Amino acid sequence: MIKKILALVMLSTALFANSFNLNSNIGSFELSDQFENKHTVNSDIETIVFSTEKDTSAALNEFLATKEKGFLEVNKTAFIADISGMPSIISYMFALPKMKKYNYNVLLIEEEGDKRFLKEEGKLTVYKLENGIVKSINYVDPKDVSTIF
Repeated sequence: MIKKILALVMLSTALFANSFNLNSNIGSFELSDQFENKHTVNSDIETIVFSTEKDTSAALNEFLATKEKGFLEVNKTAFIADISGMPSIISYMFALPKMKKYNYNVLLIEEEGDKRFLKEEGKLTVYKLENGIVKSINYVDPKDVSTIF
């Protein structure tokens, strides 16, 4: 039993310690959305758009608000927002209720220490994938969101 727990801890540490870089295989992982539904991110996804900041997320949300429901799925895109730095009370009282009004899923990183995604201040991180392999990583200014798609 202790060996299983130790193996699980080591696996979790490895998962959160390594960033997705060029030519990395993202494998398969699950994240919950704003409705607490689990989603699997795997080799079916061709683009990951990652945000850690309110302003970058707001720019993407503004763009997506002009698109039909299912836009991200049609474009094989996952929008992942890291809200781990947000105080829990703020996320549950304000951020999540606002996100529940969106007509698309926002996959959430709620636990601190997840280092899988690279980030640059003031930018969205865009991963382009082929069969689960990272082929490019770009940092996109919020005013250039439309260039992602």
